[in-house]
Amino acid sequence: MYVLIYITTSGAEEAKRIGKRIVEERLAACANVIEKVHSLYWWKGKLEESDEAVLLLKSKKDRVKKIIAMVKKLHSYENPAIVAFPILEGSEEYLRWIEGEVK
Repeated sequence: MYVLIYITTSGAEEAKRIGKRIVEERLAACANVIEKVHSLYWWKGKLEESDEAVLLLKSKKDRVKKIIAMVKKLHSYENPAIVAFPILEGSEEYLRWIEGEVK
């Protein structure tokens, strides 16, 4: 099964640094950085608001635990958002490409 992993980061530089490392390690076939999102969230009893970047990774389900562990080591947040969504369908050629790039 293939997955799309959604991660928020403190900014584009952090997202690029983490994404590059994950792809270099062949844990994901591709990393996309969405440079600016505005986030509203509760943190330690207080409503927070900040600009962040989003890192999207395309990978396989059996790599998710390793990706989560690596992201936690590389991330600046105490409790980063890291969630994986199943890819239910997609271009067969693209999914084969993911298969070939994730080792």
